[in-house]
This record gives sequence, C-alpha cells and structure tokens, in this order.
Amino acid sequence: MNFSSQNSVAAHFRSLHKPGQPLILGNVYDASTASIVASLPVTKAIATASFAIAALEGVHDDDLTQDQNLAAIKKIAAVVLPKNLPLTVDLQDGYDDIQETIRQVIALGAVGCNLEDVNSKSQTLRTLEDAVHRIKLAMEAARETGVPDFTINARTDMLGHGGSIEDAIERGKAFLAAGANTVFVWGGPSGRGVTKDEVVRLVDAFEGRLNVILRFGEGFLSVAELREIGVARISVGPGLYRAAMTAFKHAAEGLLGA
Repeated sequence: MNFSSQNSVAAHFRSLHKPGQPLILGNVYDASTASIVASLPVTKAIATASFAIAALEGVHDDDLTQDQNLAAIKKIAAVVLPKNLPLTVDLQDGYDDIQETIRQVIALGAVGCNLEDVNSKSQTLRTLEDAVHRIKLAMEAARETGVPDFTINARTDMLGHGGSIEDAIERGKAFLAAGANTVFVWGGPSGRGVTKDEVVRLVDAFEGRLNVILRFGEGFLSVAELREIGVARISVGPGLYRAAMTAFKHAAEGLLGA
C-alpha cells in the first residue's frame, strides 16, 4: 500500500475540519449504506458507527469485538476507497493493543478514527493519564506506519460518569495536546446530554475543534445552529441506522398487517 498517497488523503481529511464550516458526516454501518452515502455528490468523507455495526452483528455496542468491527470496516472500505473519499472509523476504546489496532485500520485504508476514554471491558472511565497515553500511542503508530496526518476524534464520556463540563474541558484540552484533532463530548444515552450553552463553552475552550452529534427531530440543535456556534465537525452516530430501522418497521407492519 502507498502510505504516502494515503497520508495525502489523511491531510485532506484533516483540512475539512473547519470551525464554523463543519465537516458533516453521515455515519454508515455496512457496504450498502456506505455505497449510498459515498454516491452523494455532497459527501466529503465517510464515517462508521460502532453502535450500528454491533446491531447488525446482533450484539450490544459494548460487546462488539475487534474482529467484528474490523471485518465490517474492511467491507465498507472496499466501497469507499474506489470513490477516493476519506474513511474514518469508530474504534470504540481502541481495544487491547491500540497501536496494532491503528496499524490494522490504516492497512484497511482508514485515515482517521474515533477513540473513547472508557475501558470497553470494565466500562469504567480511564484515568486522564491513561487516556492521554493511549492517544499518544495511537498517533505514534500512525506516524510509524507512514500516515502522520491520521486524525483522531477523541471522545470523552466524562458526563456519563458523574463528571462536570469543566472535567470534560480538562480532558478535551489534554486530548488535543496529545495529538487528537477534535474532541467529542458524549452526553448520552446514559449521560445527561450536552446543552447549547455547553456546546458554546466547549467550542470556546477547544478553539472550535469540537465534534457534536446531531440528533434528528425537534428540540435539538440544527446544522445551521451548530455552524453558527462554530463547531468543526458534525456526525450522527447511529442516527441513520435508527431512521432506516424505523422505516423498515413501518413497511413491515404495513405489509404484515394488510
């Protein structure tokens, strides 16, 4: 594989993260959904969602194995790479050997990843020192592999583990200093959510280098509002998966209830 060429894609992907002109990602979960999103002229990059990939495997997100995730990523990459679109993948906490995980997804063609600060086995929040160290290890592996512009979207689950927005800001700043490109402050479903005022605070604290998950429906911040606030990245997580499953259910009910 030509890692020099791949790093050019990685550098381009990084450049798409512009505070106030956010990169919008419609997260996919299999080859079919990847093909749909990749075919849209407005698509700038492709991102995966581990929750949805786990659902296709019939397991909970927390029980998705590294092998299952990588197998799904391989199928998605086979669709995305010929389209010359950057691919960023949801790696949960990076699994046991985070450097080997990064090397494997780079070999599959990925130029970025989501990385959580919760230990997937114990479901406990990692210490700040441990979470920072793992980001550094991931970036080190990317540099050694030949993709130094690999992009980490570092997720903190601090709000779901009793922490405050100030704690999340402390973590986010440390993650950015360790080499992450953006920070994702997760507020749910077990957490308390993130308010508009807190999004404004996070944007200010991170100089715009914030990823916000967009919720479909009334009462949630819109793309226009998030753009005005100044975020750099917007994703939907399993939002498109849930929309697809809702449509499937309605169609099945209509068919079987006819």
